Amino acid sequence: MNLILNDNVDQIIEESEIIINSKSNFIEANTIKVELEHLKNECTIPVFSKDNESTISHYEFIQSTLEVVHEILNYKNFLKPEIRTSHVIKGRIPSAIGKPVKDLLEHEKTIYYERMAFVIEVPEISESINGNKINLAIGGVRAYNQENLFSKKTIEKFKIFIGFQNSVCTNLCISTDGLKEDVRVSSIYELKSKIYELINSYNRQSHLVKLKSMADYSITEKQFAHLIGKMKMFGHLSKQEKQNIFPLNMNDNQISIIVKNYYEDSNFSKNNYSHINLWMLYNLFTEANKSSYIDQNLSRNVNAYEFINELSYSLKNNTPNWFLHLDK
Repeated sequence: MNLILNDNVDQIIEESEIIINSKSNFIEANTIKVELEHLKNECTIPVFSKDNESTISHYEFIQSTLEVVHEILNYKNFLKPEIRTSHVIKGRIPSAIGKPVKDLLEHEKTIYYERMAFVIEVPEISESINGNKINLAIGGVRAYNQENLFSKKTIEKFKIFIGFQNSVCTNLCISTDGLKEDVRVSSIYELKSKIYELINSYNRQSHLVKLKSMADYSITEKQFAHLIGKMKMFGHLSKQEKQNIFPLNMNDNQISIIVKNYYEDSNFSKNNYSHINLWMLYNLFTEANKSSYIDQNLSRNVNAYEFINELSYSLKNNTPNWFLHLDK
């Protein structure tokens, strides 16, 4: 990726340097948008109950990522992280024990979010694909439901990614190599080290070549209908029948969203001949994936990327594909 490491490892990005992001959501599902200051000042931090050791908070995760991105890319101005949370855990301060809920004052309430996802967009690193501007994006996911908070402090789990975000629709474009889905660390220092490792190992050019090549191949309405039918059938196959078929990770509701947007999406619908290129189709997939829960979204985005590349390979080489009807 030709990134330059800043030797000043003590340099920290100031929150006053962050540019506000006013775009639409990169994930929807049952999430709400929150600000970094809210996570820092208004949320409690879960602990491991047997030794009262604190977990790495959502705020520390995001701030550590900001610092790493700032140090590696040597930029001072970033878009403000877009943060989405879900599954709020409510509590109250000790003096409010026994108090009716309707009588609780704001300062007596406590909350934290079980799940959190964030994206940091870097507009200085951008490309254009099929008329769409895509910006480099770095982010992560934290889900406390994957931790055993009833034990002593142990290794904590995170998901981190680097890829591109389509500025037209905020869809995330994440490759297999751009996602570390099972990062296990015991400290912020180790977490930052893993983020450094991911960013420095990411092959931006290779990822871009594959994204751009998607626009070179199209399918007809007949092929699209065949594809959707096969996608609907896949979930009902036996384990044995699925063994030699690409493991599609998409539910019926998301498949229905793809069909609807094939006709109605203002940016990625079929053309006047009812054809759709694979770049457009890929964005229909990633748009549908916005309905995934926070802890499933990244893996489904990578699955969509791999699936579209499978279709691309079949169209390019005219090789059989269970999901695709190849016109002879």
